[in-house]
Amino acid sequence: AGEVVLLPNERDGVPVAEAAAAEARAEGTRVAVIPTRAQVQGIAATAVHEPARAFDADVVAMTTAAGHTRHGAVTVAARKAVTMAGVCRPGDILGIVEGDFVVIGTDLPAVAVDVVERMLSAGGEVVTLVTGADADATLADAVVAALRRSHPEVDTVVYDGGQPRYPLLMGVE
Repeated sequence: AGEVVLLPNERDGVPVAEAAAAEARAEGTRVAVIPTRAQVQGIAATAVHEPARAFDADVVAMTTAAGHTRHGAVTVAARKAVTMAGVCRPGDILGIVEGDFVVIGTDLPAVAVDVVERMLSAGGEVVTLVTGADADATLADAVVAALRRSHPEVDTVVYDGGQPRYPLLMGVE
């Protein structure tokens, strides 16, 4: 391809993407790196991608969409640790917002709803949920039902991501 947009979708992947872009540019390829730090930011950027739009304008639109997407997740603690939210033990459910642990609980759907509610406290119109490989089939349904009760004006989109370690990734735009 003559023009490429890279979406690293993780903080540590941004410098790697920049290095790869520099190599591709040296070979004559036009490359832009959108510094997405989470998969849901990559989804938001991809959602506004318009192949017919000029490359620079498309990169601006994709960057804007990614930048306006707050990200969160839930995971299960593998070991005892001290987090920003307190001490967790193996099996505890950890809620993450923008890379920081914000809540520790025992009920996966309840922690997921707490995380989304925290992200929606700053506003939002669309919630994206990406279910993981180990997610119970009812997890996304429980979060969607809670959001319909507390934020009926918010649209919700659910994708089966199949990712390991994170039963649910969440984005708020």
